[in-house]
Amino acid sequence: MDWQKWHDRYDAPQSPLALRLRAVQDRIRLALDASPPGPLRVVSLCAGQGRDLLGVLPSHPRRVDVRARLVELDPANVAAAKATAAAFGLPGVETLAADAALLDHYADLTPAHLVLLCGVFGNITDADIERTVDACTHLCAPGARVIWTRHRNPPDRVPQICEWFEQRGFTREWLTDADQVQSVGVHRFDAAPVPLRPGTRIFEFVGYDRLSPSR
Repeated sequence: MDWQKWHDRYDAPQSPLALRLRAVQDRIRLALDASPPGPLRVVSLCAGQGRDLLGVLPSHPRRVDVRARLVELDPANVAAAKATAAAFGLPGVETLAADAALLDHYADLTPAHLVLLCGVFGNITDADIERTVDACTHLCAPGARVIWTRHRNPPDRVPQICEWFEQRGFTREWLTDADQVQSVGVHRFDAAPVPLRPGTRIFEFVGYDRLSPSR
């Protein structure tokens, strides 16, 4: 899979992925608006080119408060995100070429106020989805938002993902309508964070192209 070329799908304005991106960006704006005053910590797993956060932050009034880390394995996408952050003058945004599944990469930025899991859940197994949801209790500060995405192709795992979050002290704030092919969810963490365990790997990135077509 050429993950850099994959991002071209966002450039078709009415494509499901473009609609998903706009929904994610809208929710990022609202999450930043609702965040407490002072420094804000943001982490993005499998961040790609960072179009979600980098499409919002340049014009947002909290841009100077944000310290963000975008973790992505594909070096071309990391370079694209780094160039965008530099072009918009966002020194608080760090791009890291690394395995996003290793929690060590987020240790100095947790607990975070905003966690982005966009484009992750459709590319990993169900067991790893649940493991990643559980890891959000390590990544999130009280009141933090997790913005996540998942397609609704059969079998539709969106209801189960919501249940996994809500079993762990998260409150559902928003979810796209069920008729949308690409679903976006927002869950707020209303429990106490669990200390992050160094050396923890939370998923193996399989890729939607290698998973069963039914997924």
